[in-house]
Amino acid sequence: MHDGTAQLAAAGLVCDRGERRVFAGVEFKVGRGEVLAVVGPNGTGKSSLLRLLAGLLPPSAGTVSWAGAPVADDPDAHRARLHYIGHADALKPALTVAEALRFHAELRGVSPDAATMASALGAFGLGALANLPARFLSQGQRRRAALARLIATPAALWLLDEPTLGLDAESVGRLESALERHRAAGGIAVVATHGGLDLGAHATLDLGGSAP
Repeated sequence: MHDGTAQLAAAGLVCDRGERRVFAGVEFKVGRGEVLAVVGPNGTGKSSLLRLLAGLLPPSAGTVSWAGAPVADDPDAHRARLHYIGHADALKPALTVAEALRFHAELRGVSPDAATMASALGAFGLGALANLPARFLSQGQRRRAALARLIATPAALWLLDEPTLGLDAESVGRLESALERHRAAGGIAVVATHGGLDLGAHATLDLGGSAP
């Protein structure tokens, strides 16, 4: 990746879970408008790496930096610049799709206007479901509702853990389009994936080779 323009970088990352070393010596650099695909067999730490990059899990060793500054120096600023979409969709059953989008936006200190909400819902084909409580959504609809947060509140860094889980081919295409627009605007994405998602030109980090 671009050494001189790297925004997100990792150096010597080590992850331990309990007494088990999940990975060691992980290093990468990602610049604006770039995508890093994280691959590897189950158990090699793809989800752990994304949680670590999101600041939800501390590294056992090594550093994560943004524009040359360790993110640990200002964790609040780092959380404000990223979206993390994990395996859990984090939707409150009683909230409608639109209410859930607003709820997550307000957690980030943002109050999206009507146009932004329409854009977020439209990006993942949720317009007709906007007023439906989350408890009535299918798995794929819930996933799309979670992904709509990416559009409702802009963030420079997207951390996506197997984002195509539960999505049909049309919805995968919508996600690919969202990723393309994100990187065209200078955004960065780190995507843990087993394939099935066209990331365009991208770098690959294979955690299968980072096992201790």
